[in-house]
Amino acid sequence: MHTYSIDEGKRLVAAARNAIELSLKMPNFEKGLVKNAVNDLMYNDGVFVTIEHYPGRTLRGCIGFPRAVAPIKEGVVDAAVAAAFEDPRFVPVSHKELDQIVIEVSTLSEPKPIGGRAELRSRKVKVGRDGLIVKYGFHEGLLLPIVAVEQGWNSKRFLEETCIKAGIDQSMWMQQGVNVYTFQTQVFREESPGGRVVEVTLK
Repeated sequence: MHTYSIDEGKRLVAAARNAIELSLKMPNFEKGLVKNAVNDLMYNDGVFVTIEHYPGRTLRGCIGFPRAVAPIKEGVVDAAVAAAFEDPRFVPVSHKELDQIVIEVSTLSEPKPIGGRAELRSRKVKVGRDGLIVKYGFHEGLLLPIVAVEQGWNSKRFLEETCIKAGIDQSMWMQQGVNVYTFQTQVFREESPGGRVVEVTLK
């Protein structure tokens, strides 16, 4: 994964917000208008865009691509539009909400499988560093590293919650037929709606 500078992080967040704003003004807007603003960011990394209410930070939408399907200059725009208008858990973001939401962009490393016995799997997961993907057949669930930190989960609980996100029993991560992957992120977030962008350090 490319290590993004704070300037690059600011530009990714700005691109995400601009894509949402333009989608509200012109539903069929030309996405290239936004992508051109980050045209030099050709790194092939996964990306997620998270939208939260301000100041309470309740979730408003979160969608992305765990693996790079295109350069990040394209992925961040597509993820932002999807998070704002296509997350099935929420109604689409409205124009009046633009000054009530903050945008967060997470860049993702390539997911790596972890195997072995159940107790070894849980030891290989480090809260504050790793995000998780659990796959079983057509079921797949992903949780970003920041989720486990904010919820105060240990590695076992993190694995269980990712199984639940995948729509399978919470203990399935212990089964050999279930694939578990870890990945790492860099996170950039607005401190207030449209405000200063900072890099979030996970602890």
